[in-house]
Amino acid sequence: MVPRRVTLTFDNGPTPGITERVLEILDREAIRSTFFVIGRNLAHPAAASLARRAHSAGHWIGNHTFSHSVALGDRPDPDYAAYEIGNAQRAIAELTHPNRLFRPFGNSGLIGPHLLSEAAIAYLLANRFQTVLWNSVPGDWKDAAGWVERCVAQVLENEWSVVVLHDIEDGCLHLLPELLQRLNDLGVIYEQDYPESVVLTRNGKIVSMSPAYVSD
Repeated sequence: MVPRRVTLTFDNGPTPGITERVLEILDREAIRSTFFVIGRNLAHPAAASLARRAHSAGHWIGNHTFSHSVALGDRPDPDYAAYEIGNAQRAIAELTHPNRLFRPFGNSGLIGPHLLSEAAIAYLLANRFQTVLWNSVPGDWKDAAGWVERCVAQVLENEWSVVVLHDIEDGCLHLLPELLQRLNDLGVIYEQDYPESVVLTRNGKIVSMSPAYVSD
């Protein structure tokens, strides 16, 4: 069997007491990932320090909106898109990836027209963001008993999986070592980059944008 490729990503942090332990686990396995942070979290010094620590360790820091409250497609006015994306990016500041990584709020990892609005796409293109989706959402935050098995099954279904985990309370931390052992047993290749299939925009251009992702 051709080895599966896996990109691990962590959403909704940084979370003091959680993120540093996730970083320790990843460091032991020499895995580099992306932390898609919520901008307002970085107002807290301890969380901002964790973002800097992740960046220093070679992880990428991405934008996961400022408030993570209402999906961009569910509130399509231009001011809202600029507020949510722009304020988060200003909070990330010098930690930003050269490609200005952005992941929309998916509302429990769902794919649909709530993800983006025309105004949000225009903002992302004008400001040269790389918009990144996913193809594996095992549900670590809602199914503590079953998410590892679900993640392994999803990895086996894809040649290259972009896995959404969460460095939050009740997220992936407790079973992350078990997941990595299961993936190691499968001989997966860990990647930090993304397949084109989950990249919607990059460098001011559309890469792959389905109408199913846009509300208007």
